[in-house]
Amino acid sequence: MTDFKDKRVLVVEDDYFIAMELCRNLEAAGAEVVGPVGRVGEALAQIARSDGLDGALLDLNLHGAMAFPVADKLCERGVPFVFATGYDGSVIPERYREVPRCRKPVELQSISTVLFD
Repeated sequence: MTDFKDKRVLVVEDDYFIAMELCRNLEAAGAEVVGPVGRVGEALAQIARSDGLDGALLDLNLHGAMAFPVADKLCERGVPFVFATGYDGSVIPERYREVPRCRKPVELQSISTVLFD
């Protein structure tokens, strides 16, 4: 899988084991991983100090806080992202209805198609 080659991908995930697996898989696919971060404030700080993000994987619930401020900031910066979550679409505000959502466990091939095609 070369779709992630030389791409800078932010991983926002609060489950340590899921985050580490995502990072390993992304790096194996050629991505430069930014993060992982597991809290809304950490994610916002990471976005603020990271230029040139090519995409992001965003867990919807981060230690009990919904990640919509992170999604807002990614949209503001023009960074494509996917929600990686077990939640159904009913909890996602209308402004994000078009944002792709993938169920965990995340399959990188489907994400690369959404982010980079």
